[in-house]
Amino acid sequence: MKKSKGILTLIGVLVAMVALGYVAIFGIGTEKAGAASEIKLGLDLAGGVSITYQVVGDEAPSDEDMSDTVYKLQKRVETYSTEAIVYREGTDRINIEIPGVSDADAILADLGKPGALYFISQLDSQGNLNYIYTGEGVEEGKSGFVLNKTLEEVIADEGSIVLTGTDVASAQGGSMQDSMGNNQFVVALSFTEAGTMAFAEATENAIGQTIGIYYDGDFISVPTVQTKISEGQAQITGMESYEEAERLASQIRIGGLKLELEELRSNVVGAQLGSEAIKTSLYAGAIGLALIAVFMVAVYYLPGFASVIALIIYTILTVLCINMFELTLTLPGIAGVILAIGMAVDANVIIFARIREELATGKTVRSSVDIGFKKAMSAIVDGNITTLLAALVLGLKGTGSVKGFAQTLALGIVLSMFTALVVTRLILKALYAIGLKDIKLYGVAKEKKTINFLGKRKVFFGISIALIVAGFVFLGVNKTTTGNILNYSLDFVGGTSTNVTFNEDMTLADIDAKVVPVFEEITKDANVQVQKVAGTNQVIFKTRTLEIEERQALTDALVADFGINQELITAETISSTISAETKSDAIVAVAIATVCMLLYIWFRFKDIRFATSAVVALLHDVLVVLAFYAAARVSVGSTFIACMLTIVGYSINATIVIFDRIRENLELMSKKDALEDVVNKSISQTLSRSIFTSLTTFIMVAALFVLGVSSIREFALPLMVGIVCGTYSSVCITGALWYVLKTKIQKNA
Repeated sequence: MKKSKGILTLIGVLVAMVALGYVAIFGIGTEKAGAASEIKLGLDLAGGVSITYQVVGDEAPSDEDMSDTVYKLQKRVETYSTEAIVYREGTDRINIEIPGVSDADAILADLGKPGALYFISQLDSQGNLNYIYTGEGVEEGKSGFVLNKTLEEVIADEGSIVLTGTDVASAQGGSMQDSMGNNQFVVALSFTEAGTMAFAEATENAIGQTIGIYYDGDFISVPTVQTKISEGQAQITGMESYEEAERLASQIRIGGLKLELEELRSNVVGAQLGSEAIKTSLYAGAIGLALIAVFMVAVYYLPGFASVIALIIYTILTVLCINMFELTLTLPGIAGVILAIGMAVDANVIIFARIREELATGKTVRSSVDIGFKKAMSAIVDGNITTLLAALVLGLKGTGSVKGFAQTLALGIVLSMFTALVVTRLILKALYAIGLKDIKLYGVAKEKKTINFLGKRKVFFGISIALIVAGFVFLGVNKTTTGNILNYSLDFVGGTSTNVTFNEDMTLADIDAKVVPVFEEITKDANVQVQKVAGTNQVIFKTRTLEIEERQALTDALVADFGINQELITAETISSTISAETKSDAIVAVAIATVCMLLYIWFRFKDIRFATSAVVALLHDVLVVLAFYAAARVSVGSTFIACMLTIVGYSINATIVIFDRIRENLELMSKKDALEDVVNKSISQTLSRSIFTSLTTFIMVAALFVLGVSSIREFALPLMVGIVCGTYSSVCITGALWYVLKTKIQKNA
C-alpha cells in the first residue's frame, strides 16, 4: 500500500466511524431518531403490554392442560418478541407480557381469541354442498364458504367440522419452489396421529373442493384440496409474503390450544427498572471500554491503537445491527453486549501475539503483519465458528431468553470477526504505509520459558474434582435446608403477585426507596420485581410465594404506612415464567449445540480426543460455576441461563486457541521432541493470550459489577467466576486431558 493510499484509507475509516456513530446517535434526516434510541427494549427497561386471560367454562382446568396452554402461548407471543413471557396466575388464569409495545387493543386484535380453531369441510355428512362462496375475486357460482357465517350456524350442519386445532401437531411458515422453479410462501402443517387419520378421510372426500380454517369468528384460510393427504403432512400455498405465512401459522398454533380463553383484563405496564439502571450500565460499559483501550495501547503499542479504533467501530455496528434486526434488548442483554465488547478483543490479542512472534524471528514488520494474520486465522475462525454453531442451534431450538441470547451472541461473533480480520488489518496496513514502520512501535515477543503444566496435571485434576464435589455437597445441603438445590428466583419457581392501588402516582424511584423495603422486610428476600400500570396508580409487586399470614402482614403494613384502602390490595399466586417445557427446550438445545461443537472440532482437528477434551472442559466450567451459585446462594433467574451459555461460549473459544497451537506444533515436531514438551510449549506460547483476553473481559464485567444495579450484579458476579474458571481450565486442564487421552489411546480416531 502506497503512502497516499494509506492516508486515504485512514481518512475513510475515520469518516466511516464518525458517520456510523452519527447514525447510531442521531439518525438520518430530521424526523428520524438514532438507532440507539430506536432499539426495542424489554419489559425491564421500557415496559409493554400485560394481558390476562381466563379459561372459558365452569370446570377447573387440569394442571396438564394449563401447562400445555402456557407453553403454546409462549411460542405464539415470541413472534412479537423473544423476550415475551407467559405464566400462570391462580388456577384458571394466564398472563402474557409483551415488551416494547404500548397498544393493548392492537395486540388483542392480532393475537385473537386463543382456542377454538376448526377445520370445516364444505360437505355435510350426506356429501351435499352447504355453502356458496361469495368472496371477492371468485368465479360466480363456485362452491365454497360464506366468510361471514357464524360458527354456531356452521357446527349446526352435521359433519362440517372434520378437525379441531388440537389435531394439529405443528404449523410453520416458510417458502418452497414450485414446479416452475419459482419461490412461493407456504404454511407447513403436521398432524397428530388422530388428526392424520381424520384429515386423510376429509381430504379424500373433498378433492377439488375446499376445507376452511375457522378461527376467532372468521375463516382465516380456505385452501382447495388437490389430493388425498394421508401422511400427516400438508402445505397451504398462496401466501404473498413470509410474514403472511408466519402469521397464518401462528394463528393455527394458538388455535390449537386445549383450553379456550377469554380476555379478563389488559394493561400497559411501565419498566421494571428505572432509567438510572440503564444509565449506570452504559456508564459501566463506557468505563470498561476506556480501560480496555488504555490496556491495549499500553501492551500492544501501535497495533493496540488500531484495535481500539476497530473496537469502537464494532460497538457502533452492534448498536446499528441490533436496531436493524429488531432484536429486543433487556438489561441482561445490555450486559451481554458489553461482555461481547470484552470478548471481541480476543481475536486482536491472538493476531498481535502472532505478529510479535514473527518479529522475534527477524522478519520485517510488513512480513510479520501478513504472516501474523495468516497464522492467527485458523484459531480465530475455528473458535468463532464453533461458538456460532452453538448460537445457531440455540436460536433455532431455544425459547425466550435463550433465543434472545443466541441472537445477540451470533451477531457479536460475526461483527467481531469482521472488525478483527478486516478493519484492524486495514488500519494496520495504512499506518505502516504512512511511515510508521519502526519495529519498536509493534513490539517484539520475548523468548518464553516453557512451563511444565503437564507435570502438575494431577494437582490440577485434583483441584477441579474437589471443586465439583464441593458443589454437589452444597447442592445437597441447600436441598436439605431450604428444599431447593439452588436459590431459585420467581422466574423458576413462581411466587405471589400483589396488586396495590396507591393514593398517588408514585415514581419508580420512590417505590424502590419507600415501598420495596416493606416487602423485603416481610418476605426476608431482596428479590422483588416491580411494575407500574400506565395511566393509573396501580403497582404490581412480584415476590416469592407468600403464606396467608405474610399476605395479611403485608396488607397491614401497606395500610399503616401509606394509608391505602385494604380493598385495593389484591394478591394472586403466579407460576414461574420459565415453564418446564422451556427448561427442557433449553436443555435439548444446549445438548444439540454441544454435539455440534464436538463434531466440528473433531472434523477440524481430525482427532476426537481434541473434541472430547474441549467438551469435558466445558462441562467442568459449568459445574464449577454451578458450585459457586450453590455456595454463594446467588439468585437463579432468567439471567442464569444466559450466564451459563456465555461461559460455555467463552470456555470453548479459549480452548480452541490452545488446541490450534498444539496442532501447529505437532506438525513441526521432530523425532527428538517429546509429546509432553510439545504440549507444555503450546500452552506456554498462548499463555499471554489466555491471560490478556481474560483480563480485558474481566475488566468489562467488573465494571458492571461495581456500577450496575442489583440484577446486573447477580449476572456479573458468576460471570467473573466463570472467566477465571474458563482461563484455568483452558490452561491447566484441556491440554493435560488431551495428553492423557493421546497417550492412553494411541490410535487416532
